[in-house]
Amino acid sequence: MSAERSRSHSRYVADRGLTTRMVTTMFLIGLLYVVFVGTLLAFLRGSWPVVLLIAGGLFVAQFWFSDRIAAYSMGAREVTPEQAPELHGAVDRICALADMPKPRVAIAETDVPNAFATGRSQDTALVCATTGLLRRLEPEELEGVLAHELSHVAHRDVVVMTIAAFLGVLAGVMARVALWGGFGRGGHRDGGAAVAVLLIPVISAVVYVISFLLTRLLSRYRELSADRAAALLTGRPSALASALTKVTGQMGQIPTRDLRRAEPYNAFWFAPAFSSKESIGRLLSSHPPLERRLDQLARLSAQLGR
Repeated sequence: MSAERSRSHSRYVADRGLTTRMVTTMFLIGLLYVVFVGTLLAFLRGSWPVVLLIAGGLFVAQFWFSDRIAAYSMGAREVTPEQAPELHGAVDRICALADMPKPRVAIAETDVPNAFATGRSQDTALVCATTGLLRRLEPEELEGVLAHELSHVAHRDVVVMTIAAFLGVLAGVMARVALWGGFGRGGHRDGGAAVAVLLIPVISAVVYVISFLLTRLLSRYRELSADRAAALLTGRPSALASALTKVTGQMGQIPTRDLRRAEPYNAFWFAPAFSSKESIGRLLSSHPPLERRLDQLARLSAQLGR
């Protein structure tokens, strides 16, 4: 197999359902993005250069620097094989199994037991485990978690989630700018300015809600897909199920302040910092219910056993 092919393909099982959902989400997000920017240009004709500058600048920043921003925000610090031999060894084994390039390896100094992967491609990928996770998991459990995270990189759903989240960020920024009165004054000197200042926050809020729901639907499915791909790659669904049970069970022992700090990045984490049993909470959750994840792993374990 050529080096180029090994970079674009891995031994992670393909998931057509995930691919379909990613394409659909990207199409709807793109359509929403075009409508949103078009609406802004229609209302803010005199400020169209500023609109395009902000939209383009945020997109470039989100796409090119999102991995660094996420890693920095979650306190990830890159480590060498000498500094973290066990973590690097586990990543090496998973990458050898998956036949994929080794990502950068990092550790986050927090007692919250979790892990995440980020990066717009396999070449720029970073996988991070927290010190709380490394202290609590057995080697086979850690490999299951890392295989789960690296499947996000192999399936490229990290990139899709990054781009999909961009529109929500843009909508929020535009709403704040409109509320501050930064637009309209130069483009409209009549009542149109007042109408724009009233409507833009409303439109931005609607766009944010739609993009939020779309990314949440994709996020829940991609977590199930990553569980399945990791279990099939390692051949040990029970180890991943044990890690899931241990991580979610330990969350209740973490100080609320630390959980609140980790909660904004739930979509990146292996397991959410908070989980809700309420129906509305589950609808808005970035992860599927623990019971559903464990049930899928139990079925896979039975299939592999046969």
